Amino acid sequence: MIAALLVCVGALLGFAELAGEVIEGETHAFDEAVLLALREPADTADPIGPRWVEAAFRDLTALGGTSVLTVVTLVTLGYLLLARKAATALLVFVAVGGGTVLSSLLKSAYQRPRPDVVAHLVEVSSQSFPSGHAMLSAVTWLTLGTLLATVQPTRRLKAYVLGVGIAIAFLVGVSRLYLGVHWPTDVLAGWCIGTAWALACWLVAGRLR
Repeated sequence: MIAALLVCVGALLGFAELAGEVIEGETHAFDEAVLLALREPADTADPIGPRWVEAAFRDLTALGGTSVLTVVTLVTLGYLLLARKAATALLVFVAVGGGTVLSSLLKSAYQRPRPDVVAHLVEVSSQSFPSGHAMLSAVTWLTLGTLLATVQPTRRLKAYVLGVGIAIAFLVGVSRLYLGVHWPTDVLAGWCIGTAWALACWLVAGRLR
C-alpha cells in the first residue's frame, strides 16, 4: 500500500506538471513533432506502417471507448453482486463512474482543442486534455487488474494480471496518438490522472476494509 501511495502521489504530481506546461504552451513543439513522426512526410493524412497496423489501432482504441468500458464494467458488477461481494462492486462502480465524471470535468476545465496538424482517422467530438480514452482505460483496466491480482496465489500470477491491465491501458493511449486524435501530452496526462484515481480508490477501499 505504501508503494501504491507513492505511485499515486507521483502520478498526481506528473499530471499537475503536464497541465501547467500545456497551459503555458510549452509542450506544443514536442506534441507536434511526435504526431508528425507517426505520419508519412509526403502526406500527413497517411500514418506510417502497413494498412493492417492502422486497422489494429482502430480496434485497440475501442478498448478505451465508452461502449466497451461500460459493457466490461456492467459485466463485472453483475458478477460481483451475484457473488455477494457488494463492497467490491461498490469500489468498481465508484472507480469507473467517478473517473468518467472527473474526465468530463477536466476536459471542460482545460478546453484544449484537438490536434490540427494531422488528419483524424476516427471521429471525435469532445475536448482534448486529458485523453478520456487513456484516462478511463487506466482507471478501468488497472482497477480490474488490481482486484484480480489480489486473489492470485503467486507473485508471478499477480504480476501477470496487473501487467495485462497496464498493457491494455498503454496500447489504448498509443492508439490515440497513432490515429491523430490526441496530443501526446493529452495521453500522458490521461495515464497519470487515471492511474492516480484508480490507486486512490483502491487505497481508500483497503483502508475501509
